[in-house]
Amino acid sequence: MTSSRNRVMGYLCALGAGATWGTTGPLSTGLYDLMPATSIGFWRVLIGTVALAIWGVLFRRSLFTADRKGWLLVGLGGGAMVALFEIAYQFAIGGAGVAGAAALLYTAPVIVAVLARIILKEALTSTRIILAVTVMIGVALTVTGGSNAGAEAARMGLTAGIAGGLLSALSYALTSLMGRYAAPRYGVVKVLFLEAVGGVILIWIALLIWGRPPALPPSGAAWRGLLGLAAGSVIAANLLFFGAMKRIEAAPASVAATIEPVVGAVLALLLFSQRLTTLGWLGLLLVVGGVAAGYLLEGLKKQLDAESEEAGRPV
Repeated sequence: MTSSRNRVMGYLCALGAGATWGTTGPLSTGLYDLMPATSIGFWRVLIGTVALAIWGVLFRRSLFTADRKGWLLVGLGGGAMVALFEIAYQFAIGGAGVAGAAALLYTAPVIVAVLARIILKEALTSTRIILAVTVMIGVALTVTGGSNAGAEAARMGLTAGIAGGLLSALSYALTSLMGRYAAPRYGVVKVLFLEAVGGVILIWIALLIWGRPPALPPSGAAWRGLLGLAAGSVIAANLLFFGAMKRIEAAPASVAATIEPVVGAVLALLLFSQRLTTLGWLGLLLVVGGVAAGYLLEGLKKQLDAESEEAGRPV
């Protein structure tokens, strides 16, 4: 009974993480009337980083210690990916709408599969190719069958939105590959913290060079929106997902978290009238279904491999 209850809690945590991540687009869209889109990602990560630092001071001082390789690989390399993601994803939301941005982001598993073949020499099976094609078709239907109502304040067109979505997916994919190496060595929370520190610094530098330094939130409403964005998508979502990973396997946790784009699309519809056509909703379901099936099959393959290895061991 305890094991069953633990798994149920794991699934609930994963669903909670996905639902919380799904608020990123709607909350960002609500902030576009209050401050520049390019500043939202900076403040989102900065607030989350400060919260993690306070937690580290109070409960885990080891969070601040890492070797030179950790700071270079995770802090600098991972931070660069965080910076790219935060800026690019705001363009995606502003240009392609919440559902379109989420669908574009979910091309990340496809990119991971391709890069894993090139970098890690992992097999690119026919199943992976079929699922990749399914996801890409779903993305195309979602982007062309959606609207970006409420995002006009960002003054971004669909082309900028698609480019931002693909760049955010690429950065997310590269971060995932880096995490496969770094997380077992430094721990998930420390990797998250080092990435965030590097990301804040690099976003600030990038925006200064671009001539768009981060703007201070101009009002209490802007601060409340940013605090909600950081508390939800940066802190709560990651804590929930880590809680899920402690209770259930990575594959089912990732499948449950794919509720993210659906939650984002529903909230965007309710709050900003960002509607999807029938084909748009079909596309979103193809994206979620394709990614979820990929995670399930990967988890099943790992389980079978582990059982085969166990069966082959001498007693």
